[in-house]
Amino acid sequence: MTSATTFQMSDVFQAHERFLWGVCYRMTGNAADADDLVQETFVRAIKTPPARTDEPWRPWLVRVAINLSRDLLRRRRRQSYEGVWLPSPIETESDDPPAHDPPDEFGNPAARYDLIESVSYAFLLALEALTPSQRAVLLLRDVFDYSVFETAEALGMSEANVKTTLHRARKAILEYDHSRHPITQLFQSQAQQTVEKFLAYLFNHDVAGAATLLADNVRHVSDSGGEFYAARVPVVGREKVLLFNSRILQIAATNSYKVRSEWHSFNGAPAIVFEVPEIPAGFAPRTVMLFQVNAAGQIEQIHSILASRKLTAVRSIAK
Repeated sequence: MTSATTFQMSDVFQAHERFLWGVCYRMTGNAADADDLVQETFVRAIKTPPARTDEPWRPWLVRVAINLSRDLLRRRRRQSYEGVWLPSPIETESDDPPAHDPPDEFGNPAARYDLIESVSYAFLLALEALTPSQRAVLLLRDVFDYSVFETAEALGMSEANVKTTLHRARKAILEYDHSRHPITQLFQSQAQQTVEKFLAYLFNHDVAGAATLLADNVRHVSDSGGEFYAARVPVVGREKVLLFNSRILQIAATNSYKVRSEWHSFNGAPAIVFEVPEIPAGFAPRTVMLFQVNAAGQIEQIHSILASRKLTAVRSIAK
């Protein structure tokens, strides 16, 4: 490879890395996988570049990244996973997301998702119900605003197949669409306040107060990937979730663990990073707790992410 070619690829990488990472993360729900897929995409660009390097690179790069992502999803579905699978958390800005786009040129109603909404846990978990191809079509059409023609080109599908696949994908996540609400800056601020009050009640052993901030069907889901001790099935219901979290606090207090914590906004939701440097083997030294608050202002989902590979995009707490 000539120095001129190396310089060109460096420019291409800088111009498209962020966009490709966003595509790969939404395709896989895993930041570490997105890192690997973007790197592999550019390795292929260096080894076997497109025939016309004088044309825009993005369509070719997206095609490679999407195909690699689909292959990874197929492999993941063939593998067993210990416990419940959750997406990996990533930091998000607190600015208001852009307004929803209008229905597309084929008259499909409310079929656009904001960029912040499209990395929310609710959305990423809804995508798990889709096939890899359905996921790719939905993301390109309804998140990244690709045309039917552009989507067909990127995925090697006919335009008719794109339309059919998109219709099936939208139908598969209809339950999500019915319960979605805009993730505005105001909503994020109110959600943060709700979570702060909930934790304050717990620390002060005010179970009754904490209960008022939990939805009846609240779920606490943990993902350690079999790496650390964690609940392998979701804890469901207000009383069980309260008991589960109260016991966690009691264990930490009884053993006098030195716990560092830091508030964040991950995936458009309030979250806390916990670090326990000196902890017995088998217990997670780092945990992210992410809270999903419903439109009524109650916590309906608590996600605890403990698996090391899921936390690669989460920076360590400064000492």
